[in-house]
Amino acid sequence: MHLHQQPQPHAQPRTSALKAYNFLYFSLLAVFVSFMPVYLDQKGLTPMQIGLITGTGGFVTIVAQPLWGMISDRLRTVRKIMLLLTACSAVVGYFLYGAASFPLLLGLAMLLYFCLMPVDPLLESLNFRTAEDRGLSYGSIRTYGAFGYAVMSLAVGYIMSGFGASSLGLTFAAVGAACLLAGFLMPDAAASGEPVRLASLAGFLRNRQTGLFLLLIFISAVPQRVNDTFLGVYIGSLGGGPELLGQAWFLAAGSEIAVFALSFWWLRRGRELLLISIAGFFYFIRFFLSAWITEPFGLVLLQLLQIVTFPVFYSAAIQYLYRIVPQEWRATGQTVLALLFFGVSGIVASYAGGWLFDRFGGQTMYLYMSGLSLLGLLLGLTLSRRRGERSGEDGPAAANG
Repeated sequence: MHLHQQPQPHAQPRTSALKAYNFLYFSLLAVFVSFMPVYLDQKGLTPMQIGLITGTGGFVTIVAQPLWGMISDRLRTVRKIMLLLTACSAVVGYFLYGAASFPLLLGLAMLLYFCLMPVDPLLESLNFRTAEDRGLSYGSIRTYGAFGYAVMSLAVGYIMSGFGASSLGLTFAAVGAACLLAGFLMPDAAASGEPVRLASLAGFLRNRQTGLFLLLIFISAVPQRVNDTFLGVYIGSLGGGPELLGQAWFLAAGSEIAVFALSFWWLRRGRELLLISIAGFFYFIRFFLSAWITEPFGLVLLQLLQIVTFPVFYSAAIQYLYRIVPQEWRATGQTVLALLFFGVSGIVASYAGGWLFDRFGGQTMYLYMSGLSLLGLLLGLTLSRRRGERSGEDGPAAANG
C-alpha cells in the first residue's frame, strides 16, 4: 500500500500498528541505550571499556544510518528494511545480553548498533509521511515512542533488579518479536529522501553562521550524551540499583512528552537561541548538582530537569536551523544536525566520559560536563545577542552571507 493513495477502511488499523511499532521500537532503544552500560558494568567492565564500546558504536551508527538509507532508497521501501533490521536486532540483542567476555561484548554491541540504530531515521520518515497521508499530526504518532521509552525504562529497571542482568536477553528478544509483528501490519512508504550531496554539504559547512550554530550544538550536546551513557554507572557507584535507573529514565522520558506536545505554544520564532541558552543554563545546574549529590535517589529526582533541557534544546535547534538556512540546504542541515547531536557528540562523550570516570570518578566527570554546559550557555547568549533575535532578522537570506 502506498502512502499517497486515498485512505482505505483498513487505514486506522495500519496506523495503530505504526503507533505500536513506535512504542515497541523505542522500548528496544531503552533496553539498549539506557541499560547496556549498566549490564557492561555488572559484567566487570571499566568505565573506559564501556566508553570504548559506546563510542565505537557511534562510529558504526554514523556509517550504518546513511548506508541503510541508501539501500532503502534503492529498493523503494522503508517497511521491509525496517523488518529486516528489527529481526536481526532481536537475535543479536538476545546473544549480547548473555555474553560476558569483552571481545564478544564489543562485537555483538557493534552488530546491534549496525542493525538497531538505522531504524530510527527510517521510522521517523515513515511516521511523518503516514501522518501527512492520513491527515494526522506527527506528534500523535511519535508520542507513542516517548511512552514506550519511559514505560520500558521503568519496567526493565525492576526486571533487572529482580531477575538479574541476564534477564535482559529474553526481555529484548520478546519485545523485538512483538515489534516485528507490529511491523508486518504497518503501512509502507517508498523512500524518497534526497541524498546529501558533497557540494551542498561543503556549502552548508562553509557558512559562518551555521558553523557557529553547529559548534554551539556540539558543545551543548556532549554533556547530555555523557549523562545518557554513564548515568546508570554513576547511580551504581553511589549504591543504587537498576530499578533506580529505570525510575530516572521514566521521569526523564516521561517529562519530555508534554514539552514536545506543547511546543506550538512555547516555541516562538525569533527566540530559538535564547531558548537554547535557557536550556544550557538548566543543563549547567543539572550536571553541577549531579556532581555533589551523594544519595542515588536524589540523582533520580534530578532527572526531572530533563523537562527544561533536552526537549527545549532540540526543538529550538531544529526550528532555528530551518529559519537560517536556504531551502536547498534544509535536508542537508537536518542530516548534519542529527549526526552531530546523536553521532559525533556521542562518540566524544563516550570516550572522554569513560576516561574521566575511570581516572577521576563520576563527580569529576560531572564537574567537567557542567563546565562545558556553562560554555555552551555563554556561546548561546553571545550568538543570541549578536544576531538580534528579537527583531527576527535572521532568515534564509542571512545564511548566504
